[in-house]
Amino acid sequence: MSSSPVGLHRVLAPSGVLPQAAEKLDARPEIWSDEVRIAVERLNLDAASYRQLAEAHGGDGTAIRRAVLDIVGTRGKMQNPVTGSGGMLVGVVDEAGPDSPLGVREGDRVATLVSLTLTPLRITDELKDWDGKSEQVPAQGHAILFARSIVAKLPDDLKPELSLAVMDVCGAPALTARVVRSYVDKGIKPVVSVIGGAGKSGSLSLAAARVAGAARTIGIVPFEGEREKLSAAGLADVVAVADARDPVALAEAVAGAGGPADVTVVCVDVPGCEHGAVLSTAAGGTVIFFSMATSFSAAALGAEGLAADVTMLIGNGYVPGHAEYAMELLRSEPGVRGLFESRLAED
Repeated sequence: MSSSPVGLHRVLAPSGVLPQAAEKLDARPEIWSDEVRIAVERLNLDAASYRQLAEAHGGDGTAIRRAVLDIVGTRGKMQNPVTGSGGMLVGVVDEAGPDSPLGVREGDRVATLVSLTLTPLRITDELKDWDGKSEQVPAQGHAILFARSIVAKLPDDLKPELSLAVMDVCGAPALTARVVRSYVDKGIKPVVSVIGGAGKSGSLSLAAARVAGAARTIGIVPFEGEREKLSAAGLADVVAVADARDPVALAEAVAGAGGPADVTVVCVDVPGCEHGAVLSTAAGGTVIFFSMATSFSAAALGAEGLAADVTMLIGNGYVPGHAEYAMELLRSEPGVRGLFESRLAED
């Protein structure tokens, strides 16, 4: 069978679907001429996926580890069957086929910028070095990249764990910056609200919004401890505490912080935040959903039910140059780097 640049040749079941939609992928280590095999060093599980696994197993690290192993062993990839999301990984290029267009070679340390939900993966160490208590998973095994996969070489000046954490969410700040610039280009300096502003994608999105020309940045967090962290980081003009699952409370918090927002960026990893995001956005504004916990039917029907004239965008995780842009924000914004490093230390 000839290879497909999008990986159709690795789909075992059901036939005719793309790898992301497949129930099972072929994760054998032998590569086609346009593929790349990665020796895995670390996985970064998607936040919504890890939260679901942790809640389902009562925080039992051993049970969470078994669940991840079962998913990968059964499906040939890491795709949480409940959330549908996966994450990404770092590792070293083990072999690059002669026809691969990815521009990497044997020995390069890289991060995959495509989801684990479509990446053939095999774990060989039973995740023995992972306690199941964090999204970052030390692992041994291999992964396969296709001709249309996206991969980035890890920078030499940052720890791999830090690079992995940033690249996992690098699509969020790049798209946020693009949307904010589109307002600025029209002569409008928008108010930007980031729901989940103290998290990885949230903190980067706040920094991106400010750099792109936002008139005001608002960070929404669920707890007082998060408010203190984000305030100390200096990334938002105002930080407010609100439960994003409570539409009225969220809208009131954003209004009290200088809203409604012209641009709302949703970066939380819990379901049920769609209506609040819409309600707290100004008429004619834009809502960007970066959470894999988002129900897009709930968002669409909620906007209709609220008679809300807003544009809703799905953050697909890819904007040209997104990895380089996120890394530059990390290097240039001490508040972003501090939040990332503190979260890694907690893990």
